[in-house]
Amino acid sequence: MEMKGEERIAAPRELVWAALNDPEVLRGCIPGCTAIDRLSATDFTATLKVRIGPIPMSFSGNITLSNVDAPHSYTLSGESAGGIAGLAKGRADVALTADGEETILAYDASAEIGGKLAQLGSRLVGSSANKLAAKFFSDFSNAALAKAAR
Repeated sequence: MEMKGEERIAAPRELVWAALNDPEVLRGCIPGCTAIDRLSATDFTATLKVRIGPIPMSFSGNITLSNVDAPHSYTLSGESAGGIAGLAKGRADVALTADGEETILAYDASAEIGGKLAQLGSRLVGSSANKLAAKFFSDFSNAALAKAAR
């Protein structure tokens, strides 16, 4: 599954970068995220409870940042296990471009799924992933704006 896009965020790049690296901001913006903990400057653990179509699923896994070029870009890689729900792993290249007082966040992501999650079908999983991404970017834009207002 592939996802690619851009989001315009009405906050300066440095603030957007700080928010993208703040576990509390991310926990509040990632749909279904119940915990996200920083283990090191580049390693995190996360727990999610999401609904894929009609089926509620729980996942816990690790996230690693690489190719970090603050405050411009990084590569995010993650792998999670969802018990009987299956597994998911993915990678996203994230780039921030300053545009005046705003920031353009560009992403290019890919994911692989297995187990019961894969049995749901790529259309259903893809549709759910797109809805979750839209919710994340909406909430993240609001969180970055709130951080900029402080």
